[in-house]
Amino acid sequence: MKKSIINACILGLGLLSMTACSDPMDEITSLIVGRNFSPVNFETKDITKESASFQWTAVSGATSYELQIFADSDLDFSGEPTFVFKNISKDDIPYAVSGLMYDTQYSARVMAVDDNDATRNSKWSEVSFRTNAQQIFKSVSNSDIADRSVVMNWPAGEEVTTIYAVASETGDTITTKQLTETEIAAGKAIVDGLQPDTKYDVYLYNGSKKRGTKTFKTIADLNGAIVVRPGDDFASLIKNAEAGSVFALMPDTFKIMSEDETGTSAVAISKSIEIKGIYPTAAPVIQGRFEINDGASVSIDNVVLDGSANVSTDQAFNFKTADATYGKVIIKNSEIKNFGKGVFYVNVACTINELTFKNCLIHDIECDGGDMFDCRQGRIDNLNLLESTIYNSAASRDFIRMDDASALGGAPVITVNKCTIDGASNKAKRLLYVRYVGNAINWTNNIVSNTGAVWSNQSKTGVPTFQNNVYFNCAKLNVADVEGKTNMFADEAGKEANPEYKNAAKGDFTIGNESVKKLGVGDPRW
Repeated sequence: MKKSIINACILGLGLLSMTACSDPMDEITSLIVGRNFSPVNFETKDITKESASFQWTAVSGATSYELQIFADSDLDFSGEPTFVFKNISKDDIPYAVSGLMYDTQYSARVMAVDDNDATRNSKWSEVSFRTNAQQIFKSVSNSDIADRSVVMNWPAGEEVTTIYAVASETGDTITTKQLTETEIAAGKAIVDGLQPDTKYDVYLYNGSKKRGTKTFKTIADLNGAIVVRPGDDFASLIKNAEAGSVFALMPDTFKIMSEDETGTSAVAISKSIEIKGIYPTAAPVIQGRFEINDGASVSIDNVVLDGSANVSTDQAFNFKTADATYGKVIIKNSEIKNFGKGVFYVNVACTINELTFKNCLIHDIECDGGDMFDCRQGRIDNLNLLESTIYNSAASRDFIRMDDASALGGAPVITVNKCTIDGASNKAKRLLYVRYVGNAINWTNNIVSNTGAVWSNQSKTGVPTFQNNVYFNCAKLNVADVEGKTNMFADEAGKEANPEYKNAAKGDFTIGNESVKKLGVGDPRW
């Protein structure tokens, strides 16, 4: 009897339990709380100089919402709000607000309201944001930029107080200029204290609020430079130059004419000189080529070197003097295009301490009768291809060639770093045809794409130091074949990935693949 009573009790409790939990969702949804829940997912979107949009998730039980905005506040909500918006319905979400002040820190909060019972209003949800700065600076033209100063312009009479010039590379404030009443009325001021050939960010403020931003680069140093203007005989100036001369070229096309004037040709450089374009955004064009003699050092900066009108297909740079020791030949921030045989040629027993191409665009170099970067009888101690883009070149020839001139001594070092190389040596040629005994090669942070090339089939080619490289559509490059001697090594750690260039056919190698971009490979300009 006792046992039957116990079993009956257990059965009754089980039935009660099943009845009570038959629909747990009904129990949760019918839960009554003392006030509305606070809105969640509260955020600002579409922020401009004077407006913002506020988004949050609607709250069950709320009949409306109240939004408050506090200026010059960072979630402390002290004092009176700058804006108060009431009776916002769920259909008004996202809620757009205009009439805000530019470049201002704001705090906003939203509350779910019960219009029938204020005691059920929710607690506040909070967010902070900053409106965008204005842009009232006018465009900076070439005529505004000097080597140590810049003229900045904005609409006359606007409320402004200060201009700051900040070095883009370091973030250091170089010049702080308090504007005079005359400058404010004119909407124009000269900012000085700058350095030549340097990139700056210039900011215009009204008190603590930013009203304009412009970035520019000062022109080349004109102190002691020979300014080459349109119509000047550039070839004659180079031919008769004294050692240490600096030629600063205005924007124009300067032609090095052949003797019969049927096209452009070569000019001899026999003294150490510097050639540079004055305006970073308007590089001068030099049509012709250079023959470098007598161990001259040469620096070329911010020019376009174009071989399309040449009567000869010879290389852009030809080292001509045997037994000479050249110092540094550096080409930077320039474009080299339309040469028939190659970029440079060393076919005499000379020594070049350094030959560097940095931040260059090199393209449409056919290489018919020569290799791309071609050293046959000389020694280059340091050959550097840095932060450059090389494309549509050397279709049927080798990319870097360095023959064995080890009788000259030394141990050449080849460095290719942060370059984008597309469609080079495509017809099963070699990227590294290097036979100089004792060579060392560094191949780092590069993108190589769309080539049928191999690395090298030469036992004298030093196995490169490979690091952080990306390859795409390079079927033979990283397939080693040491026994067959068709490809002596491979980049085992290299990554295969499509960089998804924006428009390679038009020379735009902007990387569309975010995973590739994060690797920090290729020419930094992209």
